[in-house]
Amino acid sequence: MATTPHTPVLSVPSDHHLSLGRQAGHFLRHYGEMCIPMCVGFAIGDLIYFWAAHQFGYSKPFSDLPELSVVIVTFTMTAPMTAWMLYRRMARRPVAEMTATMPILAIALLALGWLGAVPKGDLALTEHGLMMPAMLVPMFLRLSYYTGRNGHHAQGTQTPH
Repeated sequence: MATTPHTPVLSVPSDHHLSLGRQAGHFLRHYGEMCIPMCVGFAIGDLIYFWAAHQFGYSKPFSDLPELSVVIVTFTMTAPMTAWMLYRRMARRPVAEMTATMPILAIALLALGWLGAVPKGDLALTEHGLMMPAMLVPMFLRLSYYTGRNGHHAQGTQTPH
């Protein structure tokens, strides 16, 4: 049977035809769903960290213990975000990419601190401010996944390549 101009050769899922507004909505929902656990994690984590540091005589742990502070901030922001992404059954590769973003940022900030480009006492606060914008990098690199164009939805199981 010959293919005519009216015979579809490839069927494209309807998700590829999402409006720009719906794609932006998917993207923003994903971003928010990752930011909220991060904010809760750093709020609770900072409270516990500041309390524990005070018990050991450190009144300003971010400036007194800059390297440890960066490690703590990285963990308390990354762990809840990763747990939420896994709970939502997001594909493993985007979860791994997003999770890796946080330690990469931490290492870069520590290097800048050790080189004297950023005051060590500012590292943890700088990290707080940069973590959520840093999440946009892997999101933009996998835009079709986070906008819903590849058929991924909140509890999708599709694994992107």
